[in-house]
Amino acid sequence: MIKNKNKMRRKIRGTKNRPRLCVFRSNKHIYVQIIDDTNKKIITSSSTLEKSIKQNMEATSNSNAACIIGKNIAQKSKALGIKEVVFDRQNRIYHGRIQALAEAVRKEGIKF
Repeated sequence: MIKNKNKMRRKIRGTKNRPRLCVFRSNKHIYVQIIDDTNKKIITSSSTLEKSIKQNMEATSNSNAACIIGKNIAQKSKALGIKEVVFDRQNRIYHGRIQALAEAVRKEGIKF
């Protein structure tokens, strides 16, 4: 598993013009970061732990929560002028919460 993750990490890189949208999913929460790999800097982030977002959710570990996080990160990135990203799902299957988050980001106008 670690070999596969490192193999994918070599291929997926974020730049200043097209940063990396990194998704981490745990059993209880979902976390998203927009990362510039050339400067090694996190530009913005969002998660189900944020108080303003958590109040609007019934549960933090379902597809509806992933949609809310996707919309939130897309709005934050638009405010920073980011319109294109590289999607990094960290070797997870494009299904369920990962898919719901990606579709929500695309609906807000961010291109992968």
